[in-house]
Amino acid sequence: MRIIAIQAATLWWREITRFRRQRSVIIGSLLQPLIFWVLIGWGFRASFRPSGMPAGIDYVQYFYPGVIMLVLLFTAIFATIQTVEDRQEGFLQGVLVAPVSRATVVFGQALGGTTLALAQGLIFLLLAPLAGITLSFAAVAVTAAMMAVTAFALTSIGLMIAWRIESTRGFHLIMNSILVPIWFLSGAFFPANGAPPWLGWIMRLNPLTYQMAALRKGLYLAYPATLTGGLPRFALTVPIAIGFAIVAFVMATVVAQRSVTV
Repeated sequence: MRIIAIQAATLWWREITRFRRQRSVIIGSLLQPLIFWVLIGWGFRASFRPSGMPAGIDYVQYFYPGVIMLVLLFTAIFATIQTVEDRQEGFLQGVLVAPVSRATVVFGQALGGTTLALAQGLIFLLLAPLAGITLSFAAVAVTAAMMAVTAFALTSIGLMIAWRIESTRGFHLIMNSILVPIWFLSGAFFPANGAPPWLGWIMRLNPLTYQMAALRKGLYLAYPATLTGGLPRFALTVPIAIGFAIVAFVMATVVAQRSVTV
C-alpha cells in the first residue's frame, strides 16, 4: 500500500510541476471563464432573467457558481490532454512497462488534475464579493469540498477519453462535444425548473446537475433562504455527486486497463 501511495504521489506531483511551468495554460484556464462571466453575467444583467431563477438575486450572482464550474471544466481539459501528449512523447509507454498498475497511474493523474482544478477554483472563489455573495468559513469549506468532488469527476471523464484518443485535436473535439453540453445542461446557465419539460428532464438526468446544485448550495450556506429555485435537497445532491465521481474514476480505470496500444 505504501509503494502504491508513493507511485500515485509521484504521478500527482509530475502533473502539478508540468502545469505550473505552463503559464499560458494557467492564465487561459482562469481568463476564459472570467470573460464568460463578465460578458454574459454582467452584460445581460439588466436584460436577461431566466424563467425559474431564484428571487432576490440577479444574473451575475446566479451565473457565478456556473463560472466556477467552468473553471474546473477547463482545467480538467488542460490537465488531461497531457495524457495524449505523454503517449506521443513515449512517457506513457515507459510508465506502463514499469511495475505500476494502471489503476494507480489513473489515480495519480486524477489527483493531479483535481488539485490543479481545485486551486484554480479557489482563486476564482476570491471574486465572490463582486457577485454579491458573502462567504462564511463553513460556506468556503463546503464549496471547496464540492469543487474537489466535481474536479475529480471531470478529470476522470477527461482521462477516460484521453486514454483512447491518439491526437490532441480529436481529444479537444470530443471533450468539447461532451463536457460543454453537460455544463450548459447542469443548471449553470439557466435553472432546470424554468426549462421546457423535455429539456428539464434531460437536465435532471444529467449527473453534473446535482454537483452544480451542491456547489450552489454550498456558496449560499450562510443564507439558504436566498435559494428557492427548486434545487434538489443537499442530502440528495451530495451522494449523487460523490457517486458520479466514483463511477467516472472506475470507468477511466477500466478504459485504461483495456487500452493495449498506447
